[in-house]
Formats: sequence, structure tokens, C-alpha cells
Amino acid sequence: MANTRVFVARLAGCNVFDPAGDRVGKVRDVLVVYRKDDPPRVVGLIVEIPGKRRVFVSIGRVTSIGSGQIITTGLINVRRFEQRGGEVRVIAEMLGRRVAFNDGSGEASIEDVAIEESAQGDWAISQLFVRRPKTSSSPFTKGATAFANWAEVYEKVTAGEAQSAEQLIATYSDMKPADLANTLLDLPRQRMFEVAEELPDGRLADVLEEMPESEQVGILTRLGDSRAAEVLDHMQPDDAADLIAQLPEERGEHLLDLMEPEEADDVRFLLSYAPDTAGGLMTTEPIIVSADATVAEGLALIRRHDLAPALGAAICVTLPPYEPPTGRFLGMVHFQRMLRYPPHERLGTLLDLGLEPVTADTSAAEVSRILASYDLVSVPVVDENHRLVGVVTIDDVLDYLLPDDWRSHDDGDEVRKRATARTQLVTGSIPLPGVRRHGNGTR
Repeated sequence: MANTRVFVARLAGCNVFDPAGDRVGKVRDVLVVYRKDDPPRVVGLIVEIPGKRRVFVSIGRVTSIGSGQIITTGLINVRRFEQRGGEVRVIAEMLGRRVAFNDGSGEASIEDVAIEESAQGDWAISQLFVRRPKTSSSPFTKGATAFANWAEVYEKVTAGEAQSAEQLIATYSDMKPADLANTLLDLPRQRMFEVAEELPDGRLADVLEEMPESEQVGILTRLGDSRAAEVLDHMQPDDAADLIAQLPEERGEHLLDLMEPEEADDVRFLLSYAPDTAGGLMTTEPIIVSADATVAEGLALIRRHDLAPALGAAICVTLPPYEPPTGRFLGMVHFQRMLRYPPHERLGTLLDLGLEPVTADTSAAEVSRILASYDLVSVPVVDENHRLVGVVTIDDVLDYLLPDDWRSHDDGDEVRKRATARTQLVTGSIPLPGVRRHGNGTR
């Protein structure tokens, strides 16, 4: 395998296998250490194993890199990865850096890094793929690209200047929001802020919904008020309400004033409910139709790309108006039932009459028991006049039941907590967790 050259950006997401062919995980980054007179040496890979845990795999345990896969010796330490002093992540920290050519020919930014094996198990950075600044004002052109050896350039960073995260964002463009959130949480804190600030509003909103509250607040605090309001507009109303409740009251009100009026009204509506009730858990954006809507129309609404899977599991049928709070709630039609009927069938004839809605002041514990006892994905929430005000989905309940720091638990701890929560739900012995999210912001 001598003289094998691999570009690091292409390794992101590659599967890692043991010698028996069993999949171990996915590559998330390559770790290097700088040397005085030689190119940085590769010390290992950051690999995501089942359970979203990032672990370190020494480069000495890698027997093969190529064809979109990596083979290891199978001996992997599953201790959670922690970056040590002097270690640099190629994808997270090097891509996007500015360098200058030693011959005085100008500057460029790093778009990819090639690593090469010079001896068995001895890998180092061999080349950089860089892009020079564009010379045309046209938005359709880019700067020229070039390959450069490590010795031909030097790093050029102005003190206090934020490092460009554009290339890192492009590398992770295909990641699901939850995976991208975990990736950002693994970055050095300053780098996480830099990347978050460069994400598009909608993408950042999706990522924030998957992060712990403390990190949400930290990132939102770094954004200007106008940008923060734009991001909140893109978030689900219940998630936006959770986040605003953690901010100082004055800034929360200011951001609500800057948000789109319809979005701000939904958030204020949710903030009016106690956080440990159905009203405090629900989302105000279920699919709502009239009784005359057809199966074909219902299925078309479910196909929306931006619809969360839990909200697509059932459609709410009400009298007009069809925005919460709606006219009188008539019932729900489950996705599977729609599949059993012809496209022209009216949804009003397919209602699940055995599903009783809950009121907005129903306790979170009771909502949890209902979802678990009847194997539901969502349950409708009505006010005192039987008008639909929202639905509580299973992911809302899981978010409520799991501790705020559940992402940092070991896999075994997570499984045990989930199993315990499920048992408590079914037996009715679940304890009420501390006050969850929004409302007065207390616990």
C-alpha cells in the first residue's frame, strides 16, 4: 500500500470495516499533528460508531484505504474521542484556511488535503488542493485551482479573523441535521460558532433543533438580532418557543417583535401554556383539512419534503377555519388507513373515532402514557371549545423525557434510560421530570 494518496474530503462518510467485513462505523475526520520541518503526520481517524459516538482509530490500526471504504484490524477503543493539544482535525479545522505561496505568487484557500502513505502505517499530508481568489466580478466564476506541496505554502491568518467555514459546510452538505449537530458539538467551541454563523438560515434552524439548550443559546447569542430572528422564523414553533424561553426576557421579546408576525404569534401562543402540559409540548403545525378532502389530497400533503415524519403519520380533520385554533375538531385519519382506500374517498368517512383528543392542560405524564399505551405517533390537542390547537408527537415526548444532556451519555446509559422510560409509561409509574422547556424558563 506504499505511496497511496487519498484526499481527505472524500473520506468523510466512508464506511469502516473490520477484517471480517462487518461495518464498524463511518469516517468523520482525519487527525494530524504538526511537525517542525516535515508535513503534518496523520495520527488517526475520527470514526462515528453506532449510537452517534465519535471514537479515535489509530492510523496504525488501518490496514487499507481505498474504493470508498477503510479496513481496520478490528481492535477499536470505544472510549469517546477527546481532542488533545497539538492535534488538528483536517476537515473541521484545515479546510477553508488561507495560505500564501512561498514564491510570492499570491494567496489561496485550502479546499482539500491529500494524505499519503510513505511506509507501512506511516501517513502524512503530501499535497493541498487550493483555490486562488477569483479575478472576475462575475458571480458565476471562481478562482483558479492548483495543487501545492506542503513546503510550498505557509499559513496566513490575521489575528482575530474568523476562519472561513465554507469548505467545511460543503463537505458536510449531505448530512442529516442531527448528524451535523453532533459534528458541530464535537468541534472546538470557537470553530463551532464560526461554522454555525456561516450556515444558511434554514440549515442552521434545523441544526439548532437537534442541539442541547445551552449550545442553542450560545449560538443564538453570537448572532445579530436580525439574523437570530430569521433563524427562529425557520424553526418549528415549539422549538423556537423552547429556545426563546431560555433567553433573557427582554431579548426574547425583542426577537419576537423582529420575527414574521404569523411565526411570532405561534410562538407566543405556545409560551402561554405551562411547560409540563400538552399545550407546552405540542406543535401548532399539523396537517389540517376539511371532511370533504380526498385521500389523494391528503397523501399529497403528506409528501411535503419539509414535513416531519411524525406529523405525516396522521391528518387532522376539522370544521373551518383550518389554522389553529380551528373550527370544531372532528377526528384524525391515519396514513396507513388512507393507503387502503381509493384516491377519491372522502377523509371525513375514514376518521379514527376511537382516538380521543387531550386538552391543552393535560399533564405531560398523561400524554406520554396515552401515546405509549395505544402505540400512537401523535395525539391531537383541543381547547375548552373542542377546537384543535395542535398535536403532541412522539418526538416531543421523547425530548421531554430524556435528560437535557442525553447526547453525552454512553450508549448503554441511553438504552437503559429509554427502556426505563418505556416501562414507566406503560405501568403508569412515570415520575414527572423537572419543568421542561418554555414558559417561565425554570426547572
